Amino acid sequence: MKDPGLITSNPNVMMGKPVIRGTRITVELILEKFAAGQTEQEILRAHPHITSEGIRAALAFAAEALQASVVYPLERAVS
Repeated sequence: MKDPGLITSNPNVMMGKPVIRGTRITVELILEKFAAGQTEQEILRAHPHITSEGIRAALAFAAEALQASVVYPLERAVS
């Protein structure tokens, strides 16, 4: 069962961006690191104060945020 409190938002921490509870590690940073090709183990080594559970919570939070009923049009590259 996922802990709904693993991702928090506080206007006094990282300008209110969602972070892994008890850290200043944003969901955005976790996504950027994966997009850059880092593995979970590399992220954990770089940030020993977070856990695998925190990383999974960040990914789940991002996925849930994208499930909103808003459609985001993507620009296509012009060749």
